[in-house]
Amino acid sequence: MPAVYCYWQVTGEDTYQTQVSEDFCPSRRNIDFLPNKDISILPLIAELDFIPNKKSWGYPFRFGFFEIKQRDFELIASQMLIQDYA
Repeated sequence: MPAVYCYWQVTGEDTYQTQVSEDFCPSRRNIDFLPNKDISILPLIAELDFIPNKKSWGYPFRFGFFEIKQRDFELIASQMLIQDYA
């Protein structure tokens, strides 16, 4: 099932680097994981603005971390969050 399975919120503005291996040092930001439930993305596709081509709905997710509009955020949050953080 294509699902949204993790919900977190970025905390703070600072970025920092972490040494993962000798030649890999990615940038990081602090996050808090919020209490949530897994949901299927399929019923939301038609309503999400960050998915312009509904037939190729998986394309935007190829980029990993990306910003979405407040409306999309609130729609996803309304389905996932166990407590009201939106």
